[in-house]
Amino acid sequence: MSEVINSTARQGLSIRDLRIAVNGGLELVKGVSFDVKPGKVLALVGESGSGKTMIGRSVLRLLPDGIGPTAGDILYDGKSLVTASDGAMRDLRGSRIGMVFQEPLVSLNPAMKIGTQMAEGMRLHTDLSETEIRTRCIDMLSRIRITDPEGCLESYPHRFSGGMRQRIMLASVMLLKPGLLIADEPTTALDTLSEKDVLETMMELANDNGTSVLLITHNLGLVAKYADDVVVLQNGEAVEAGPTRRILDDPQEDYTKRLLDSVPRMDDARNQPRPDGDAVLEARDITLSFSQGSTLFRAKPRKPVLKGVSLSIRKGEIVAVVGGSGSGKTTLGRAMLRLADIDGGEILFRGRDISHLPDRELRGFRRDCQIVFQDPFSSLNPRMRVGAIVAEALRHDTTLTRAERMRRADEALADVGLPGHASRLPHELSGGQRQRVAIARAVVSRPALIVADEPISALDMTIQKQVLELFERLQSQLGFACIFISHDLAAVQQIAGRIVVMHEGEIVEEGPCNEVFANPRHDYTRQLIEASPMLVRAEEEKTEPTGLKGITA
Repeated sequence: MSEVINSTARQGLSIRDLRIAVNGGLELVKGVSFDVKPGKVLALVGESGSGKTMIGRSVLRLLPDGIGPTAGDILYDGKSLVTASDGAMRDLRGSRIGMVFQEPLVSLNPAMKIGTQMAEGMRLHTDLSETEIRTRCIDMLSRIRITDPEGCLESYPHRFSGGMRQRIMLASVMLLKPGLLIADEPTTALDTLSEKDVLETMMELANDNGTSVLLITHNLGLVAKYADDVVVLQNGEAVEAGPTRRILDDPQEDYTKRLLDSVPRMDDARNQPRPDGDAVLEARDITLSFSQGSTLFRAKPRKPVLKGVSLSIRKGEIVAVVGGSGSGKTTLGRAMLRLADIDGGEILFRGRDISHLPDRELRGFRRDCQIVFQDPFSSLNPRMRVGAIVAEALRHDTTLTRAERMRRADEALADVGLPGHASRLPHELSGGQRQRVAIARAVVSRPALIVADEPISALDMTIQKQVLELFERLQSQLGFACIFISHDLAAVQQIAGRIVVMHEGEIVEEGPCNEVFANPRHDYTRQLIEASPMLVRAEEEKTEPTGLKGITA
């Protein structure tokens, strides 16, 4: 390792030669050392399985059963957390060390209102009155761009999008102004504007209160913009560490160079002419609204989600749909696949109106239009073998025997780079492999169109690059049209020929990717582009093995 972030300071977090193992056997973290000083931000970077989340959880003693430290020490303000009593750890969690997890839906109790959950830590660790607690909760929700903070307190988690739930989780942790904030992939589910606002709020809190931040992430754009120091992890070992600027400008280790090489570039939008021909799938002036429940005597007004949206996709075309959390982009994709009922307008598949067809008449449409969900783990049946999961997409094709369906499934798995994986279960695969299975399930029926709903948001950078390249190759080979829903503007530029920008249930801008990125017409589009964290690769002053000299945020 080229440099160790180390100091003799007793304040802040100090990890010393930490080793974490499963039941004292298999080592997951192998002798990692670093310091996070007050008011500073240190980023732990690495692929899935590198040990970065294990290190973060070990600070608060939140590791799964059977996994724990076997050597080394974790010090906070000079006191060991490894040997601290359970009572001392309870007093520490939340009040002095806060943690934001990657998946907010797991952290938020679905049976409790948001206000009750936010107030819980304040009631436990402060002497504030209920009125003061409520006022602080409302102020914090307003600060992180929740449009109706008072209504939010009375709502349940399922009423919010993934990005909004993460912002609520961040607000709950920030309320107590902890001395150390451990943020485990805190912005994975957020759009670029929300990501910028949340992280800048975190940084403002750190600056105002001398708060340390341990940022666990795979997004090197965020590292470049916000982190003072970085530790690069591979297979549980720290392979490189030092000041962020030095690591990004002049990486010494091959693994660090590979991570940087995998970052999509924001300076090469695709210049792809729109294909000729009729639309495969088309939405005409569709509207959709959600119920907001009812009071004792009457129903509350429905919440409009799509407001007269029109969109058409031609054969072989990749259309990117981007926008903030709650903009309606996922709802649009689901509505066009008849997975959500519209209030008005028309949905046409190959010129035929399918808006109100009964399910029994939609079987051919279901086979010809597939979807890849954001979280492959929750969309794959954990009790089914991978081969059966992929073959299930062919279950309504009566022309195929069971053996033929399994043969097609094996071919699809080979196409996505997973030959010989048909007998495995989903939990035996990595996140990237599970997403490949989801893609194989979508393409096995040779569909006319695929809706890819945030297909790479939960993956680390190197796996994102592999999945995007796989998606491009399959689309080129099979010729399917695609609606690619994403908040990652760099990925959008890499894969899409046309872009649609949504805001508050409406399309505010649409056009070829290269034109929209070069000359955005709408203010919201400009805000999205400006808020996107990216790595800009300057011209080299001398020959470098990876061509990454001069990377900046």
